[in-house]
Amino acid sequence: MNFDDQTKQSYLSVNDLLLQQRAENGHWIGELSSSALSTATAVSAMAFWLKATGNEDPELQSQIQRGIDWLLQQQNRDGGFGDTPLSLSNISTTLLAIAALHACGRQDEFSREIETAWEYVDQQGGIEGLKKRYGSDKTFAVPILAHCAMAGIVPWREVSALPFEASCVPQRFYNLVQMPVVSYAVPALVAIGQVKFHCDPPWDPIRRTIRKLAVKPSLKVLQRMQPASGGYLEAVPLTSFVVMGLVQSGQADHSVVTEGIRFLRESFRPPGSWPIDTNLATWGTTLAVNAIANDPNQFQDELAADPQVWENCLQWILACQNQTRHPFTGADPGGWGWTDLSGAVPDADDTPGALIAIRNFYDHAKLTSAQRDQIAIAARKGCRWLIDLQNRDSGWPTFCKGWGKFPFDRSGADITAHVLRGLLAWENDFPDLPIRKSIDKGFRYLDSMQQPDGSWLPLWFGNQDAINEANPWYGTAKVLMSYRDAKLFDTEAAKHGLNWVVAAQNEEGGWGGGKSLQWPELFRNRFRTQPDPEIDQLGSSSVEETALCVEILVDAMTCDVFDENTTQIVHQAAGRGIQWLNLAVETGCISIQWPIGLYFAKLWYHEKLYPLVFSASALAKANHWIQSVEPGTVGSTETRVIVDSQT
Repeated sequence: MNFDDQTKQSYLSVNDLLLQQRAENGHWIGELSSSALSTATAVSAMAFWLKATGNEDPELQSQIQRGIDWLLQQQNRDGGFGDTPLSLSNISTTLLAIAALHACGRQDEFSREIETAWEYVDQQGGIEGLKKRYGSDKTFAVPILAHCAMAGIVPWREVSALPFEASCVPQRFYNLVQMPVVSYAVPALVAIGQVKFHCDPPWDPIRRTIRKLAVKPSLKVLQRMQPASGGYLEAVPLTSFVVMGLVQSGQADHSVVTEGIRFLRESFRPPGSWPIDTNLATWGTTLAVNAIANDPNQFQDELAADPQVWENCLQWILACQNQTRHPFTGADPGGWGWTDLSGAVPDADDTPGALIAIRNFYDHAKLTSAQRDQIAIAARKGCRWLIDLQNRDSGWPTFCKGWGKFPFDRSGADITAHVLRGLLAWENDFPDLPIRKSIDKGFRYLDSMQQPDGSWLPLWFGNQDAINEANPWYGTAKVLMSYRDAKLFDTEAAKHGLNWVVAAQNEEGGWGGGKSLQWPELFRNRFRTQPDPEIDQLGSSSVEETALCVEILVDAMTCDVFDENTTQIVHQAAGRGIQWLNLAVETGCISIQWPIGLYFAKLWYHEKLYPLVFSASALAKANHWIQSVEPGTVGSTETRVIVDSQT
């Protein structure tokens, strides 16, 4: 099979795989990786609750037992634990795993495992190493140490006091009181602050009195923020910290605890684990829609083949838009969160994803005038919401305008780029909104955030093998997509970024990955007994990062912005990248996930949909590009020589 046909077949295969992941009602749910960190916190919270209440619930006892069994299977050779089964060890998850074994009373039974885990913790600097990992941000360091103190393995003096009384001020003033945690962590601030106060009160009588008076009012804040599901942000670790904090401060019968236990019970996975969050259904659905729509003809064929399913998908996306002032962050109506579940919070990454998705329906679906009006109303609200969220530095934060102190509250390049794409999609439809002004300011922010080497760094994605665990492959590709949509590929910033992408290509033709991603070993350990010899040729690149870089280079080939020599270099890089994806499809590797996702507080995850949506998006562009040029141009001559030397 020649290169052109091979790429077309790869595209159709991945597109089919992506469609197979769709739920019957038309949207995608995806599946987040199981998490050792979530499992450790969940079993501890339930164990503390059972002990405090004297409850002998057999279902919870079974979940705890199976959770401990699963957790022990995740211990790495170095003695530590990583966030996912594919993650490197880190001090945070390792400490939480040790604490969980003690909280469940299993420390004697698994003394050897605990000993080797402590050896890893000591190698990482112990408690001081944990504090160094998070710096001045107490969002996660304090709950971890509090968990350890509750389990009896760390003295309470090592746990910083959290001013939970600050949660009692009106929500609109949270950015003024200099919270020691990020905006999404107020529930942990309250619960962990209270258990520290209960177990180790301050000597200062004034502070002690203030905090005593703040206990009940701050509990009302917890009640107001708790969603119908019982899970704060649908997040297992955050909910677990709230539950254990209140239980250990003598409030095991509080309704917040009861609802939190219900959420943990329902979030359990039969193998014995918990994910980092329930799901990213809205995020995954908009990514999938936008990937398929990268080939307008294919998208229209899909719409025509099953119109009711796609109508359901559209209505589902529209129904996910927040229509009221949100109790968690105080966000105005108009934004979208990452899931349709009650614990979601509207944010500046999911909102533009939804805006782009409904734009694709608006442009390509056969709609009634009522449906078009419905989409336009939702889009206007979404654009207005994003414009109002823009920070003073001209970038966009994830959730709350003006916090700006810690990661995930400050502006981010990947968030800003996605917002710009969402606004660009609707700019011409709403001339009365100051969209152009926001866009121009946003691009000035992106220019200022470009690294000297030409790359951009994202907030919400990482690479465990890279310097500082940053992911310039994801960040640069996502930012360049905004330059592409704005027709700004001819700017110096965009050219500098594209040159970085070309220079960052791995020897085997892919991008990203690293020393911990070795495909033959990955298959021996996780997927197959005898890997295909061709898998060796995938090297250490990842599907997700390779697909993102391929897409942006293919986009660059459709724009006449380089001189002849540079165009040839980009052409070759794109061809090699496409061939890498083709090989990944042929060997059955295209669906295999890698932990590039960063959840709250730098918690790693991988998501079942990521390799499929990123590669479907890239191969749609690649197939269109190849079909639009002279047959054999891509993957032939110099490019073919380079490809053949790798395969």
